[in-house]
Amino acid sequence: MPDPDTTLRDRLVAVGVELVSSDGTGALTLREIARRAGVSHGAPRRYFPTHLSLLSAIAREGYLDLGRRLAGLGDDADPRAALLALARRYLDFAHTQRGMFELMFRHELLRGNQIGLREASRELFGVLVGLVGRARAGVPAPPPVVVAGALWANLHGIAQLWQWGSLQMTVQTEDVDPLLRAALDAHLGPA
Repeated sequence: MPDPDTTLRDRLVAVGVELVSSDGTGALTLREIARRAGVSHGAPRRYFPTHLSLLSAIAREGYLDLGRRLAGLGDDADPRAALLALARRYLDFAHTQRGMFELMFRHELLRGNQIGLREASRELFGVLVGLVGRARAGVPAPPPVVVAGALWANLHGIAQLWQWGSLQMTVQTEDVDPLLRAALDAHLGPA
């Protein structure tokens, strides 16, 4: 028989994941999560001492989901092709999981390192660093971690501006692939 505490804790997180997916981050109140989980509004406090700790547990599920989407990319023989696939999947995640994408990168969650969010974030960043290192093999400077950080910032900016519609209006295309390829060229050198 499952542990009732684990089951309720997991249910609260699952309800939060559903809620952020359907209604966005603004809907993630303790009361609403408790209501949808069918428990009293004080019940989440037994498992999550603060609202931020519950939000962090929900955000961690986003990192796990994104990690599953990026799994196996490091196995690609061509690191540049793998980086392009990573970029496409990252943008797809940002587009299809808007609320979760916003929640995952909230500074107060990462700064507080609730529920191991820094570790989850670093693990995904490690995939990017590894691919950049392979794509730039033999190029001494800057180190792969710096190039990966700049590339990630670029991809995150593309994802955000694309969601707002700013890039489509500015570059006058609905095709994001040329932007992704330009970002790779800018950080890795031309293909």
